[in-house]
Amino acid sequence: MNINSSRGLPFLLVLTFAIMFASCNNRAIMFKTGLNYDYNELSELPESQQYKIGNNDELQIVVVTNNGAALLEAGSGQLNAGTNAIVEFDGSLKLPVLGSVYVKGLTIREAELLLEERYREFFIDPFVKVGISNKRIILFPGNNGTARVLTLKNNNTTLLEAIALGGGISNNAKARKVKLIRKYDNGEIKVFKINLAKIDGIYPAQLILQGNDIIYVEPRNDYLLNFAQRTSGLFFVFNLLLIANSFIN
Repeated sequence: MNINSSRGLPFLLVLTFAIMFASCNNRAIMFKTGLNYDYNELSELPESQQYKIGNNDELQIVVVTNNGAALLEAGSGQLNAGTNAIVEFDGSLKLPVLGSVYVKGLTIREAELLLEERYREFFIDPFVKVGISNKRIILFPGNNGTARVLTLKNNNTTLLEAIALGGGISNNAKARKVKLIRKYDNGEIKVFKINLAKIDGIYPAQLILQGNDIIYVEPRNDYLLNFAQRTSGLFFVFNLLLIANSFIN
């Protein structure tokens, strides 16, 4: 094709930019799903589900006799003393006096009741308080380079609270396309899509997060910005070619 022809140069230019524009996707987008991707139904997530203890959770356990009267006598509102134990791969804790106790899959309250019952064999009216110190989730708020690993202090932290703790959803993100990725004990991974751009999204946003949940807010695919970034070098080279061609002619 003759670069000096009246129609050849514009055609070549349009064709080049059309091909480049079609390929200008945001390369920072993770966990891509197709248009017809089969998301898991939100109805599979119980609305009132509480946090359940899982492997590698670090539990802070305080045991006090006489229904916890000593805590009030001490005048302290904080429970800092006690035992820290990590849930092993088999779902059990190794505790003083009791030895191995299986707690995986229990809620915090269920674990407290179980330990109170077990310690009743050794102490008078035991009072047990359980907390989790390393409950974490991963949040991608939709802005490149701002992903965070959040340690959740609240035993029953909701999806909306976690997003707020992470600073909210980025201006460059799609609030209508929030993905919750959750791995279950049997190894199955489920992906749930939540639309927070509408008021109806307030209901699924109240779901309780589990340890190691991933919240991914998909970034916008700004084709014009990506196109400008990827073609800036091409514009420079193309201008040089035009200048060189004008000198040759």
